[in-house]
Amino acid sequence: MQVSILAGKAAMLNEHISSAIDKRLIPKRQFCDVTGLVEDAQVSLQFHGGPERALHYYPREHYSFWQSWFQGMGLNSAVSLFGPGAFGENISGVGLTEQDACIGDIYRLDDALIQISQPRSPCYKLNARFGCDFFSVVVQANGRTGWLLRVLETGEVGPEATLTLEDRPHPQMTVKRAGDIVFNQAFSPDGLQELATLAGLSPSWQQKAKDYLAAGQVTDWSMRLLGPSPKGCGQPFPYG
Repeated sequence: MQVSILAGKAAMLNEHISSAIDKRLIPKRQFCDVTGLVEDAQVSLQFHGGPERALHYYPREHYSFWQSWFQGMGLNSAVSLFGPGAFGENISGVGLTEQDACIGDIYRLDDALIQISQPRSPCYKLNARFGCDFFSVVVQANGRTGWLLRVLETGEVGPEATLTLEDRPHPQMTVKRAGDIVFNQAFSPDGLQELATLAGLSPSWQQKAKDYLAAGQVTDWSMRLLGPSPKGCGQPFPYG
């Protein structure tokens, strides 16, 4: 399948938050290293980027859903943003969604070889990007998160690249199912145990599953989803 390749630079989303979430189509072929595209910036490296999160794929077909959702919520000022690169993705294509892609999938991306490492965990920067204080919560809950990839073999990729599936070692573990086990189901020891030992899943997600199993419950997501000063769920939504 044909996909578009995007990269971005750091910029301020508001007076407090810096991000490189706004990705744009690369103008020419570019080298893809083990940490991603050489001209792509990452901010907050503790949570973004690195070998296990080198690239981000977001299904292009989700954008029509988000346009309709924002219109239905009366948040029309953000509707024009919904298009390839808006979620910070480096790879944008049609025909592959979270229900289809699986953890551990290996793809040839032009000269590079890449592998799905984990679902994306939405964060509060999506809220700042689109002007909706709880948008990250909605993205996580409905599973339209996209996914992250590691680079197995470096190489050049073009602005319009070819993505070809080469191996699918875990067809039972779609990206959607992995995300649902962690975020969108009642506490699931069996599912978490499967993730904790799943080859190809990123070490951080394996550890997350182990920690949840040890604690007998999930941990607090509010900081990641809502930011350093999260508003409680009972607070109004000051969209303006």
